[in-house]
Amino acid sequence: MNKIQFLLLAFFFSSSQAQTNPNDIPLQDEVKNCSFETVANGIPIPWGMAWLPDGSLLVTEKSGILYHIKNGRKSQIKNVPEVYNHGQGGLLDIALHPNYAKNPWIYLTLASSEGEGKGGNTQLIRAKLQNGSLSAIESLYKCAPNTTKGQHFGSRIAFDNAGYLYFSAGERGDHFVNPQDINRDNGKIYRLNDDGSIPKDNPFVGKTGAKEAIYSYGHRNPQGLAKNPVTGAIWEHEHGPKGGDEINIIKKGANYGWPIVTYGIDYDDSTISTKKEKPGIENPIYYWVPSIAPSGMAFVTSNRYPNWKGHLLVGSLKFQYLELLKLKGNKVIARQKIATDIGRVRNVVQAPDGYIYIGVEGKGIIKIVPNK
Repeated sequence: MNKIQFLLLAFFFSSSQAQTNPNDIPLQDEVKNCSFETVANGIPIPWGMAWLPDGSLLVTEKSGILYHIKNGRKSQIKNVPEVYNHGQGGLLDIALHPNYAKNPWIYLTLASSEGEGKGGNTQLIRAKLQNGSLSAIESLYKCAPNTTKGQHFGSRIAFDNAGYLYFSAGERGDHFVNPQDINRDNGKIYRLNDDGSIPKDNPFVGKTGAKEAIYSYGHRNPQGLAKNPVTGAIWEHEHGPKGGDEINIIKKGANYGWPIVTYGIDYDDSTISTKKEKPGIENPIYYWVPSIAPSGMAFVTSNRYPNWKGHLLVGSLKFQYLELLKLKGNKVIARQKIATDIGRVRNVVQAPDGYIYIGVEGKGIIKIVPNK
């Protein structure tokens, strides 16, 4: 092999490697094919959204307020449990029971100071809504122990096709302690029955000392959780450190690696791990370097957005836009900006009416309307 042949082979090899590296997919500029309508303003940090059968909207606000938005009017739901509003913690996600007509339960995650120790930790509760007030409130799971650290509470809620409930909890800043230890809470995705009981086939049921609600572990700070409408699998995204935000497909008993493997470094530029992958650890299907600080995720199934249908939307806190990730099966094949410079996108949800709604910090709830 002569020098020219060697250089051509090296170029081909490096090019083929680059094509398989998800971080090398370019972010396309926004196509101006939609407009934005404010549905509700004056909500500082809108975290979760859920639609009631009458078409009205429930919105959680981090400080501990649960808003009810109906016919353009905004009111506050009463009897919301006190939250530990500290750092990234507060009132977090909300979801309705999949069969709400027969089981009118509303599920919420929040940072709570209940339990052992000072500070707070992530909690899952359920309640019923009666006459503008929460009632029959039940605690289904409370991560322990509490800590006064202000970071990484998670948290999102999703149901799968079998009716199991999944919720996420970040590792609370103790990344060398919590996420790899199944005997400890935090840095986990949990799976429960809808009444809070633990499914008998959860992966760590019967293991001495294990938190039996754990379904997967090795997570950093998961702030996206959604069911893939085609496969039924639960997809998750999480904040990496400085670089290395990830999208993962959640598998039973799987280890997602934090902090043993990571595509990022610490915020002081120190090395957390020199490894990006390792046998026995699930690789992400996609990662961002630099980090976009992802929050909220939604699969688009609506015919209102023909060019988006079948693809994935993710909010960016850091770069203040909505990102469309075009999918081919379980692979990301293209990226597109939506709603450039709109603000810190905290959540994105497809509503029952087929429209996409985003929660934007400092602005409130915004509806994305396709241009005709």
